Amino acid sequence: MSKKVVDNKTPVLKSEPTTKYDGKARRLFGTDGIRGTANQFPMTPDIVMKVGQAMGHLLRRQPTRNTVPKVVIGKDTRISGYMVELALTSGLNSMGVHVQLVGPLPTPGIGFLTRNMRADAGIVISASHNAYMDNGIKIFGPDGYKIPDSMEREIENLVFESDLNSMLAGAQQIGRSKRIEDADGRYIVYAKNAFPLEYTLDGLRIVLDCANGASYKVAPAIFGELGAECIVLGNQPNGFNINDKAGALYPARVAEAVQQYRADVGIAFDGDADRIVMVDDKGHVVNGDHILAICAVHMKKQGRLPKNTVVATQMSNFGLDKLLRESGINVIRTDVGDKHVVEEMRKNGYLLGGEQSGHIIFLEHSTTGDGVIAGLNVLAVMKSTGETLSSLNEKMVDMPQVLINTRVRRREELSNIKGYKELVADVEKKLRGEGRVFVRFSGTEPVIRVLVEGPNRQEISRFAEEIAGLLEKELS
Repeated sequence: MSKKVVDNKTPVLKSEPTTKYDGKARRLFGTDGIRGTANQFPMTPDIVMKVGQAMGHLLRRQPTRNTVPKVVIGKDTRISGYMVELALTSGLNSMGVHVQLVGPLPTPGIGFLTRNMRADAGIVISASHNAYMDNGIKIFGPDGYKIPDSMEREIENLVFESDLNSMLAGAQQIGRSKRIEDADGRYIVYAKNAFPLEYTLDGLRIVLDCANGASYKVAPAIFGELGAECIVLGNQPNGFNINDKAGALYPARVAEAVQQYRADVGIAFDGDADRIVMVDDKGHVVNGDHILAICAVHMKKQGRLPKNTVVATQMSNFGLDKLLRESGINVIRTDVGDKHVVEEMRKNGYLLGGEQSGHIIFLEHSTTGDGVIAGLNVLAVMKSTGETLSSLNEKMVDMPQVLINTRVRRREELSNIKGYKELVADVEKKLRGEGRVFVRFSGTEPVIRVLVEGPNRQEISRFAEEIAGLLEKELS
């Protein structure tokens, strides 16, 4: 059987529509903006400049709050950021758009600055948790939220189907660019406002791992100004070491440092600091599900959790549902991706949501996942309750998960596959409400993913094998 069992952190990507370019199927935007290897499609200077031009054309075509459209651009620390920044800026300027460059800053900081500076859009140059050779583009609207899929499609169509040179601004309307020197300070003040005024971090020793990324300056300043003793790792970016065995994808490094320095907490960010993974005082990893659990229970007790509901994704552990259900809290699940979580939260007025991977959204503070703000909220719970992070972390017990990736030759509506519905129903009956089955096609490869959770690992492994075997047989 051609299948692969992987851990529970494997992402499931949503399939996106494509656009034709030179007779080939092309697309720019994936599940979280544009991303690829620097100097390879789509992250080549010519394509990036066209993205800037397309964005500029859309801004000039629609009403904006500025007489001349204004865009804020930030980035992380990878070497190709300079190239991408110049290409984007050139494209926007050529369409008559002013650009304000803020340099390395966490992705959520650009969402904040876009609103705070009354810009018409914000752009982040980052490939998030990827290695230095990749880069990407995320775009925020004037409200600080990521632009909708419909606008992404418009940009793609302009890049691939239109003569952008025929839309250039006249010589007198070419846009200007300038650097904003105090962007770090603005974000530091903004982030600190998410921490209750009645508390400080005095007496706490914190290990911070900034992944040699966008948070390398602001994170130590934020936690240090609030009174914490900070032991800082990953704050020496050189353009090539972002996410290099550092940050949220490598929590073992932080766990070792927490033990070595007898710290109270470890905090690790990814390259653009929209994700966080924490480590408790015993050296145990605290992932996004546990952070959601800690904050949700506390917010409910304080009467700050609207509709007693939290938004998670299909990949969150069933242990989260179990703990929150016992606390009188509902869990709503969305497709993978913090963008889907935010959409659900905004649509129904929820304030807390996130992903197992560490994208945590506190909608009263931020428009997207913010690692710094998530960390501050957990520390606020510790201060308010007087509990250690290990005590808070142990309250949620992870349910065993088995995830099998099975290669298939074709896609078909799962409900039409002979015997599939009956098999899943039988498995769910045997789980007795103490687990779940989640099956979906990958959006990027000919693979179907079978996830089974339950209290008995040997049992759920057998269930997952049965379901994966049926699907491989019927779809090969």
